[in-house]
Amino acid sequence: MKSHCPIVTDVGMKEKASKILMSYNPIWLRIGLYIVFGGESLLSSEEDNSSEQDISFLKMVIDKQFFLHSGLAKAYAYNKKVEGLYRPGYYENLGNVILKRILLLVLILDRAKSQTSLPLEYGIDGVDGGSPLLFTVSSGIKSSRQVLNDFLSSDVMHGEGNLLAHLVIVGYKVSHQQSALVEFDFQVSDLFVDLQDGVRLCRAIQLLQHEPSILMKMIVPSDTHKKNLANCGVALQYLRQAGVMLCDEDGMKITGDDVADGDKELTLSLLWNMFVHLQLPLLIDKTIIADEISKIRGFNMENLNAVNSTLLAMLLNWIQAICEKYDLKIDSFSSLVNGKAIWCLLDYYFRREVSCSCSNKDSHETRGEESIMSATDYTDAVHNFVLSQKLTALLGNFPEVLQISDLLEHNGAVSDQSVVVLLVFLLSQLIVKKNVDQLNFHKLLGCNCQNLERRHSLTRRQSASSEAVVHKKEIDKDTTEDAAKKFKAIQSWWRDMSERNYKSVVRPAGSTSYCLTARKSSIDIQRENAAIVIQSHFRRLIECRKFLKMMKAICLMQTVIRAWLTVKKHSELSKFSFSRVQEFPSELKRLVEFIVERHSFVNLRRSVLLIQQAARIWIAQRHDASYPDLVKAAIVIQKCVRGWMVRSQHILGPAHIESASLMCREIGLSNSIIEAATRIQIAWKKFLCRSLHNQNSAAIKIQSNYRGWRLRRSFMKQKQAITKIQSNFRRLKCWRAFQIAWKDFVYRSLQNQTFAATKIQSHFRGWQLRRSFMKQKQTTIKIQSNFQRLICSSAFHQYKTAARSAIIIQPHMRGWMARRKVQRYRYLIVVIQRHFRGWLVRKELMLQRSAVIKIQRAIRCLKCQKAFHFQKQAAIQIQQFIRGQITRNRLLGASSLHAATTGSCKFKMVEGLFQSFELTLVIASVLKLQRWWRDVLLFKLRTKSAIIIQSHVRGWIARQKAYRERKHIVVIQSYWKGYLARKESIGQLMDLRLRMLKSAMNVDDSRRIINRLLSALSELLSMKSISGILHICETLDMATAHSLKCCEELVAAGAIGILLKQIRSVSRSIPDQEVLKHALSTLRNLTRYPHLTEVLIDTPGSIEIILWELHRNKEEGYFIASEILKKICSNQKGVKAVRKFPALLKRLHNLVEELTRKANMEKRNPRGTVAIRENIERRLREAVELLKLITNG
Repeated sequence: MKSHCPIVTDVGMKEKASKILMSYNPIWLRIGLYIVFGGESLLSSEEDNSSEQDISFLKMVIDKQFFLHSGLAKAYAYNKKVEGLYRPGYYENLGNVILKRILLLVLILDRAKSQTSLPLEYGIDGVDGGSPLLFTVSSGIKSSRQVLNDFLSSDVMHGEGNLLAHLVIVGYKVSHQQSALVEFDFQVSDLFVDLQDGVRLCRAIQLLQHEPSILMKMIVPSDTHKKNLANCGVALQYLRQAGVMLCDEDGMKITGDDVADGDKELTLSLLWNMFVHLQLPLLIDKTIIADEISKIRGFNMENLNAVNSTLLAMLLNWIQAICEKYDLKIDSFSSLVNGKAIWCLLDYYFRREVSCSCSNKDSHETRGEESIMSATDYTDAVHNFVLSQKLTALLGNFPEVLQISDLLEHNGAVSDQSVVVLLVFLLSQLIVKKNVDQLNFHKLLGCNCQNLERRHSLTRRQSASSEAVVHKKEIDKDTTEDAAKKFKAIQSWWRDMSERNYKSVVRPAGSTSYCLTARKSSIDIQRENAAIVIQSHFRRLIECRKFLKMMKAICLMQTVIRAWLTVKKHSELSKFSFSRVQEFPSELKRLVEFIVERHSFVNLRRSVLLIQQAARIWIAQRHDASYPDLVKAAIVIQKCVRGWMVRSQHILGPAHIESASLMCREIGLSNSIIEAATRIQIAWKKFLCRSLHNQNSAAIKIQSNYRGWRLRRSFMKQKQAITKIQSNFRRLKCWRAFQIAWKDFVYRSLQNQTFAATKIQSHFRGWQLRRSFMKQKQTTIKIQSNFQRLICSSAFHQYKTAARSAIIIQPHMRGWMARRKVQRYRYLIVVIQRHFRGWLVRKELMLQRSAVIKIQRAIRCLKCQKAFHFQKQAAIQIQQFIRGQITRNRLLGASSLHAATTGSCKFKMVEGLFQSFELTLVIASVLKLQRWWRDVLLFKLRTKSAIIIQSHVRGWIARQKAYRERKHIVVIQSYWKGYLARKESIGQLMDLRLRMLKSAMNVDDSRRIINRLLSALSELLSMKSISGILHICETLDMATAHSLKCCEELVAAGAIGILLKQIRSVSRSIPDQEVLKHALSTLRNLTRYPHLTEVLIDTPGSIEIILWELHRNKEEGYFIASEILKKICSNQKGVKAVRKFPALLKRLHNLVEELTRKANMEKRNPRGTVAIRENIERRLREAVELLKLITNG
């Protein structure tokens, strides 16, 4: 900040800074101030943190603590008893403290809000979850970056330029941006107007479908008609995907224009379709309704199909089943408008036994469960709906579906759709949520197991309790006094009705039938009277409210005008005192005090600003112009005074001495006495001169101060006169403007009252005309846009074709010229390649032909040999078989003669043996033939396999050879192209080399990179700016990573010792950790060279410092230190140096054990993040490898 700290000394800038801090939400601001300052008073336990008292408390904390520091004030105070006087340096140090506080406050609140906010894909932050808004809705600041830019502006800070860019370099990042969606007020006050922007419609769809993706497609704020159409289109798209019908009962299609234009009928149809298709399945379930209908009808499920029926059909079946118990026929939902079915529904679910067994055990003490309600008794729809809705309100969180004003205006329900909505909520409360026990319906009517005397009193008491409950609900909804009077007539009628119901229960059946007609007529008359009373009270209430609002506005205007006129009449505001306020009446006292205090505050503020401006101008002029004149004047005055004193001594002194000496000699005094007297006189004259000089200087000072006081007094009088003239002139202008505005207001009010009906009619007719005109306009605009689009597209296509043809002609011409030039080179290269490839192919073909001929000759020879061998074997086998057959025939012929002599008994046996022997010979020959055929087939298969393998091998050899030849051709082409390119660019290279030589001759030796690195290295330890140290370390890291010469020069200049000192002096802050990372990286670059590694090992304390950094760091510095130690331990000398620190080696062993344990725990934990697990495993691998290098040497 600037040295004079204008954010504290300047009143305007201090107010601006306070407003910027108060733009935070008071809840978040309390948390931030508590973290910065501490103190339990800042953590308020109250729910309302946005009250005026809370805001004033926060303003006081900001003013007294944020912009002040008691310790600095005590240290720099001139006098502890006098406040506001400080020694030089106070405001500079105070500015540093304020800067630290604002940066800490903004960072804390930004991080806290970013971590606790609800992402948009899960809902709206602050509404569906998350945390409260960080900034207030009314403030103009919506991001943390804007807070820093406005608070630390150029008026407060030195010329820093983009302050956030400097903060990002040191790791200070803020990212929270408060969107317009989280500030949007989704409350609906006017249905058709509020739904036009489409935002609330999208919000309703998101809540009903649980689909947060629609929030990302909304446009907020929707302040134009185009944005409204876009939002309505998104809502209708999601409704179409959900299966909601986008048409009304007549089949007219609903579009986004209808909703954005506020069409009431189509908007209501869209909301009804949304209720039926989206909210109705959430409130009720088909199976529950089916079970309930089966219980009511006695498990008669013949006519009920819960699967194929719709929810509305099931709802109608449910109410029909209940009304059948009361002999009331319901055809459709339109039959529910009179309210009888609702009354029967409530009676059915809240019914209790009318009487039970009592102590005296009368003859009529037991009765069955019967209802005291009858569908024929309650024919007035207004009373039915009002009382049924008020009774169901006792169930708890039950919406008021039917408004009382609508019931009175339309004499019942507006439409059957409103009754359906009421039925759905009743069904969800009575069946789904089972809230029947919360309300004893007949207990309110007075029906209990009591005797007849107590029943009547209990009826009155319970009706009074119902009055109190209903009255309490009404007080919660409307805090005005008139809210309790709305249902006074209804409650009185309810008491009479409950008494009549009680009497009708205990009365015999005969008297009931006798008095039926008379009771109906009296009930009708009473209901008419009650309706008239309710309508009159309601109209009177509306008129009274309008009149009271008008009276309050008139009284307020009158009191303000009277107070202003009274103050103006008595005296001027500048001379008005608070003691005179007591003279005014009590009704004007508060306004008079307000006017006087505000005027005095405005004058005081204007005076302070004027004084500050004058003081700044005077200081500037004094420093610029008046200082040399004052010095010259003082020099002239001193010169004149000194000259006068010297002249008086040299002129008057000798004359007095001579006269005095003559007189003394005449008297006869000695020379010593005369000399003593002379000295005394001279000393006395000097004393008189000094006193006279002091008196003259004092008189001059008094005169100058007096003249300055007179000038200041005249200036203040002129200033006060100007201020009075300006205030009177402004007051006159305000009074004239007020008179003109008052006359215009009276005229406008009269004109509005006169032409109100005309305006309403004109607006209605205008709306109709505008609607028809807008439709015609839209069609005309569409026709015009299509026609203009066709014209523009044709013109664009013509231009595009002309431009494209020109563009195509140019590259074709250039390409033709380039191809013509290249064709010559290509033709020569192709000729050379063709001849070379032909020679290679012919040579290869000859070799392959000779190889094929040799292979064919060998294969044919082999085939012939095998065929000859097979034929030879076959001939041998055939010969063997024939010779055997001949031999057997001979043997058979010889044995036949012997058989003839021996007898016929043995002939059969010999014949069987011969046949079996012949069969075995045949089988053996067949087997030999099969074996031979299998050998033939196997030989063919082996031959075919060998041919396939040879073909593949030859193909692979040919491809390898072709690849080598192609590679050689490419190399020859590249060399040829390189030669041509070098031949063309040889002149440019020569010119470039000459210019480089000339520039190298003119370069200053001190500006070379190595010299600049050495100078920066010498300034590293003496530099105090963290940004400068970080820049030097980054430069050293980059230079040593790419140059051996830089590494050697830096080591020779003592860079290792300087870097080790820098590593030893860093802290745990983020900028210092960046410096540490670059310093370790520089040492890692030095250890890439063995001779520099030995220098690092010989440096005292280097091994210990690097081991310490290995144990301290857990991020990137850990891995850099591990790499340095690996390079050191690759040398035997480095291993010996590391083993000299057994304590650090023991810590390294402990580190390996701890990392092993953490790695095992992370493997067992399936919920752990992958990044943490990989970091632990990587650190473990580095530590284990380093430990192996140290132990194994």
